[in-house]
Parts: sequence; structure tokens; C-alpha cells
Amino acid sequence: RCKNMWVLGLVYWMYGRDPQPTIDWLQQKFARLPDVATANIAALKAGHAFAETAELQVPVFHVPPASFDSGLHGLINGSQALAWGLLTGTHLAGLEMTFCSYPITPSSPLLHALSKLPGYGVTTFQAEDEIAAACAAIGASYAGTLGVTASSGPGLALKTEALGLAISTELPLVLVDTQRGGPSTGLPTKTEQSDLYMAVWGRNGDAPLPVLAASSPADCFYTAIEAVRLATKYMTPVILLSDGYISNASEPWLIPDVNQLTPFPVEFRTDPAEYQPYQRDPASLARAWVKPGTAGLEHRIGGIEKDYYSGDISYDPANHQRMTDIRAAKIQNITEDIPAQTVSDGNPQGALAVVGWG
Repeated sequence: RCKNMWVLGLVYWMYGRDPQPTIDWLQQKFARLPDVATANIAALKAGHAFAETAELQVPVFHVPPASFDSGLHGLINGSQALAWGLLTGTHLAGLEMTFCSYPITPSSPLLHALSKLPGYGVTTFQAEDEIAAACAAIGASYAGTLGVTASSGPGLALKTEALGLAISTELPLVLVDTQRGGPSTGLPTKTEQSDLYMAVWGRNGDAPLPVLAASSPADCFYTAIEAVRLATKYMTPVILLSDGYISNASEPWLIPDVNQLTPFPVEFRTDPAEYQPYQRDPASLARAWVKPGTAGLEHRIGGIEKDYYSGDISYDPANHQRMTDIRAAKIQNITEDIPAQTVSDGNPQGALAVVGWG
């Protein structure tokens, strides 16, 4: 059971690194289980001795110490970064978060992380299935908190009808999809990035929404904040794509000064004067967010098409076209509200751009 330590010792020799920090860590980690610590340390030393004695015919690599920006750093994985990013985003919006999820590999660590933080403005709810989790999150947003749900490939497929409901009701929602190998049950414990088309197009009718993707474990923190900002500003569901590798991998993280992050406070509509449910902000095209029970602001929501002006149920084809167009224009406006993409390698002024995914 200590074979990973044996291989690690071999790798330490190959790369010319000192195994003592790992030995110290094992002694600290298993201080209450000295037999476990002794076995792992013995395996580590055995692997190191084998590589040295066998004189393996492999190139010898030297890995220099990593360079860091100035500031306080910590080690963080993607799930932890998502949890803290979602909490920070809701704090910047002046909201509390209701996280509704159903356990599924490799998405569950996000539920685990948030369930350990009840004092930070988050309520976690483990639903009986994927559809219930998504609908509960929509209900939480209707009530005035930010509804967040999470899943992986097969669960995202089950949540698509609820996503359509969130688009129709124009309520903020964040859905985190930690991708895994598919199709069907596929490869639950193996990573893949094959849900992109389903995230962008996988709903009935014309149902556009923004899709964000994290590039690293640490980037999950800032991507989650941006997902909250877009969801609340534009009153729309947002899909945030991660994957099993990013979720579980760790990297050094420059801990940000939250006082330097820009707030984007939500303003709930309270004035009943000339209120219409789908009256829109002229810049963002988002409708007003109203907490149920606010006097004078009673209105209908639901999955049946609504009248552009009154919010009443409408089957009029011209009205449906107008509502379809305005929902699409609202999402299109987001392209003017996000940073320009940067070139990760090569000449940013080159004639040919190579765009990759996954």
C-alpha cells in the first residue's frame, strides 16, 4: 500500500531532489500512527536507494525552486478555490448563497468544501436527485439568495430542463460542471473536457447563456467570482466549466486582498411605481430582481412565455419573437463586459491565432 512512496523516492533521485521534506511531512501527518509513518518512509527510502543503486539509464533532470510573486501564498485545489470564489462573489454582491447539489464524481468535493463553511453566508442542501438540486437552486434565487448548483456530465444532462426554466424566469443561477469522461456513465474518475457543446447549446428552444471555463485550480477562484457577477448583473444562469483534474489538482495560490476586489452589490426592486415584471435596465437588458412578498410587486414567473410588458402568460407569436430576441441580446451584451482574451504563447500581433480547448 506504500508503493506510491516507493515511486516518489525513485522520482526524487531522478530529479535530484531532497526527500527529507517529505519524510518530515509523513512524520507529522501520521504522528498518531507511527507504524504507518515508518512504513511509508521505508518505502520512500527504498525507492530512492533502488534508483541510485540500479543507476537507471535515464536523463537526470534538475528542477529549480519555483519563483513566486511577492505576497502570502497557500496551496489550493480547484474545489477549494471554487468554494472560496463563490463565497467571495456572493459577498461582493451583498448576498448569501444557497448551494444545492446531488453527489456525483468528480463534483462532490465542492459540496464537501462548502458544507464545512456554514458561518460564511452559505447554506448547503443535498437534494434527492440532480433535477431537484437545480430546481431548488432556482427557488433559492427567486427568494433572494444566489442559487448555486453543481454536477458532472450526466448530471448536467439532467439539469438542462431546469436551466431552461432559469432562462425563462430570468433569475440568476450558477451551475458548476466538473467534467469527466463520457458518454453516459463513461469514466467517472477520469478527466475530460467534452461537455462544452452541451453547456453552450444543450437546451430546448432558443436558450442562450454565458459559459465560463477555469484554466487552473487557482483560476477557479476568479472564474467563480466572475460567474457570480455575470449571473447577478444580467439575471441569467451561468455555467462554469471545470474538470476532474482541475478539481483535485493543487497549486500555489497568491492569497488575494479581498479589500482590493471590486464589489458589485445587487439592488432589489422595492418601488412599486410603474412596475412591470419584465421591465428592463436599458444598459444590461436585465429585468429587476424582486423578493417575493414585497408589497406592490406581486408578479408571475414560470416556464410559460410571458408578455413583454405585463408579464402575463402570452402565446402571441410576435411577443414570443420579441422575448426571444431580447433574451439573446442580453447575453450578447456580455461580450462587451468581459476582458479581452490574452495570447498565452507567441506573438500577440501574429497573422494566425490558434485556439485550443481541453
